Amino acid sequence: MTEGKVAIIQNKQKSSFAAKKKLISLLKEAHYTIDQNDPDIVISIGGDGTFLSAFHEFEHKLDHIRFLGVHTGHLGFYTDWRDFELEELVSNLSNKEEPTISYPLLDVQVKYKKQSEPKRFLAINEATIKRATRTMVADVYIKDELFERFRGDGLSVSTPTGSTAYNKSVGGAVLHPRINAFQLAEIASLNNRVFRTLGSPIIISDSEWLTIRLEESSDYVVTIDRSTIKHDEIESISFKIANERIHFASYRHMHFWRRVKDAFIGEV
Repeated sequence: MTEGKVAIIQNKQKSSFAAKKKLISLLKEAHYTIDQNDPDIVISIGGDGTFLSAFHEFEHKLDHIRFLGVHTGHLGFYTDWRDFELEELVSNLSNKEEPTISYPLLDVQVKYKKQSEPKRFLAINEATIKRATRTMVADVYIKDELFERFRGDGLSVSTPTGSTAYNKSVGGAVLHPRINAFQLAEIASLNNRVFRTLGSPIIISDSEWLTIRLEESSDYVVTIDRSTIKHDEIESISFKIANERIHFASYRHMHFWRRVKDAFIGEV
């Protein structure tokens, strides 16, 4: 009797390949099947970047897949297990009473001028909008009501789990991942006697949505997590909390604020 199907995604470090080899052996001993196409559980081995790649590879199957991260370098926000803890990981994985935790995702819909239907993306961390060579001008709508006209380098929209990534570096707030909301942060906005924006991060609830309507231009750079998407003739980009959520398997809980402290402050 098999326990389930597992896919493993690793980075190119030697330590990650070694961990993968050992993990496959342990999983097979515990009666798991390795299945890279239709898994029940996806395990990433590496760092947060590897985890993001694993998520996007299987984002179309979120309704029945659980994720788990093993880190072979520095502690990440998505990788809770170390490569020397694989026996314990597999043991916990086999415990059917082990609780799972789920976190919100960002629904991103890009509307192109020449297409009637927007193109939809999911982000686990964030989406950003910038212009390549000039100041970006955009109207920001919350629930279809104009909130402000933004001028500056760009805008970042992040999930709670993404709030510790690029969002934090541009002055956004750090949100606990159990908060079902998303965040808009300005990137180097122009604020003077002529141009004025709020100038502060905005936390938007799961019952609201955000639309950014752009000036006509062909030089926008739009990213979804680590990927840059096609940006020709974008009319607007809308954001909301997605109906889908990411589910974690065998989640060994580390207090979120302790994780933030370890990552950014260290010993006091």
